[in-house]
Amino acid sequence: MEPVINLQPRETGWIEVITGCMFSGKTEELIRRLKRAKIAKQVVIVFKPKIDNRFSENEIVSHSEFSHTSINVETPEEIYEKSIGAQVIGIDEAQFFSKEIISICNKLADNGKRVIIAGLDQDYRGEPFEPMPQLLAIAEFITKTLAICVVCGNPADKTQRKIVLEEKVVVGASEIYEARCRKCHYIPSETDDKINN
Repeated sequence: MEPVINLQPRETGWIEVITGCMFSGKTEELIRRLKRAKIAKQVVIVFKPKIDNRFSENEIVSHSEFSHTSINVETPEEIYEKSIGAQVIGIDEAQFFSKEIISICNKLADNGKRVIIAGLDQDYRGEPFEPMPQLLAIAEFITKTLAICVVCGNPADKTQRKIVLEEKVVVGASEIYEARCRKCHYIPSETDDKINN
C-alpha cells in the first residue's frame, strides 16, 4: 500500500528556499507567499540583513517595486529571538548572513514554524554563494527562479558584475549587476575589454 503524502506539511514546521540569480523574481515570490499567509490570518514576520539598504531601511523591496515591511538584523540569532509568536518567518537576501543562519532556520522549523528564505545561489563568479547551498540541502521545498539574459534573451541563472571589484559581497542593483545566461556570463577583470561595453 502506498503511503499518504501530504503536499503541505501538517503539524510541523518546514523550510522553503527561493533561489536564483539577481533580477529573477526571488523577492517578489517571497512577498507573494508572505501575503498569502497573511490572507490566511497567519502571524508573519520578515527579516533582511542590515547590510542591504538599497531600496528601503524597513522593507524588503523587489526590483519590480513590490514591498513588505521587514526588520533589519545583523545576526541570524536576532531572527530567532524576534520570531517568538510568529507562524511564518520570511528571510530575504540570505546569502548575506553567516553560516549560523542554517542552524537558526532548522531550529525555527523544528519549533513548528514555516520558514521562507530567498537568496542568491551563485556569486558573481558563478560559484556557490554560502550559506545558500546548505540551506538548499535542508529545505523541504526549493524554487529556482530564472531571469532573462540581457545580452541574448536566453533564460539566465547567472549574476553578471559589470564593474571590476574583487570583494565577494558588493551590495547593488542594476548599476552594478545584470542577469546573464551561461553563454554570456564572464568574470570581469582589469584586462577584460568587455567591462566598458
